[in-house]
Amino acid sequence: MHLLRSNIRYNGIDIAIHHPAPNLKELDVVENEIRFEDQQFDIIVAQGLFEYLGDVQSQKLSEIAMLLKDNGKFIVSYTNFGHRKKDIFWAYSNVQSLESFRKDLAKYFRIEKCFPASHNLTHGQPNRRFTKAMNRHINFNIPFVSAKLAVDYFFVCSVAAEETCRHHTS
Repeated sequence: MHLLRSNIRYNGIDIAIHHPAPNLKELDVVENEIRFEDQQFDIIVAQGLFEYLGDVQSQKLSEIAMLLKDNGKFIVSYTNFGHRKKDIFWAYSNVQSLESFRKDLAKYFRIEKCFPASHNLTHGQPNRRFTKAMNRHINFNIPFVSAKLAVDYFFVCSVAAEETCRHHTS
């Protein structure tokens, strides 16, 4: 909330909210429906979420698709589990290839852009000064390199065709 202009309205969901507010819901999205009454949104961001959703991934993508306005954007991150030096966090329950995630995402959304957030020889986020500096300028796919060295990817999506996302029942 501190990064947004005061005229921007937002809502949020997290499993642990440290600074409660009326527009924030504290809940486990695996156990509960993602919903804000009958509201729809211009932009929905899900960062660092889908690595934890396991078998409910498709259901949650469908719920998010229902929340997005027709001309809205869905921005989502997903970890590159094809990284050359895998270090899989014990809490991840949805370890799948980037391509598998992309296929499920495409059932509900039109993927407009997909690009790596950072590259690193080790699986974690870049933490050395040189690597951080280099990554500030590399937010695009590098042939043959990104598939093995990109840590996380961002997808920018819009609502798919009406019949595939709004009425999908999987």
